Amino acid sequence: MTHDAYDFWLFDLDGTIVDIEPSYVTEVFEEVGDRLGRSFTEAEAETLWYGNGGSRDQHLRKWGITPEDFWAVFHEVEDPRARAESTYLYDDAGAFVRDIDGPVGVVTHCQPYLTGPVLDTLDIRDWFDAVVCCTDDTGWKPDPEPVELAMRGLDVGYNGHTGVLAGDDANDVGAAWNAGLDAVHVERKDPHDRGQCVLGDHRIRSFEELKDESS
Repeated sequence: MTHDAYDFWLFDLDGTIVDIEPSYVTEVFEEVGDRLGRSFTEAEAETLWYGNGGSRDQHLRKWGITPEDFWAVFHEVEDPRARAESTYLYDDAGAFVRDIDGPVGVVTHCQPYLTGPVLDTLDIRDWFDAVVCCTDDTGWKPDPEPVELAMRGLDVGYNGHTGVLAGDDANDVGAAWNAGLDAVHVERKDPHDRGQCVLGDHRIRSFEELKDESS
């Protein structure tokens, strides 16, 4: 697939373009657990961090944790500078995004107070023409609203424009399809750990595979 196969590209951020050092995740969940009086296993922390196996809130309720309480504490614990310094760029994603000659945007569940420092620390903010952080006001993937908001930020619509959203989660694929876009699923983790097989118009483990399709 060539970069100009679509008029515009949208990307998830965490797990797709960038990822986090495991030690940071461990530290955050240890502190969250201390404040909530409930420890988290490594598997539980990864499930909540990456959204493995469906809705994070559903997992929390199943474990007897009120989602509102969890997220309030979680956001208190996360430190923007520590988060940014523990985040790294996927080389394959960086090489792919830099070569796109057209509108590029991000639609992420990562909150603005964390997203900004990550983009600035990695010096990739200018790669993106629009950045949408999902909130209760914008909606959450797989809802199409944040995707459509990003499209408006890119000044693209449905009249003659073809677009795609790439992400590592089933919610990314759902958001793309719900917004009428193609979906690229980037499988950064073992599907057995994820607990489900995620389909998409394209299924890859590295953005290098998209380049290979066009060769």
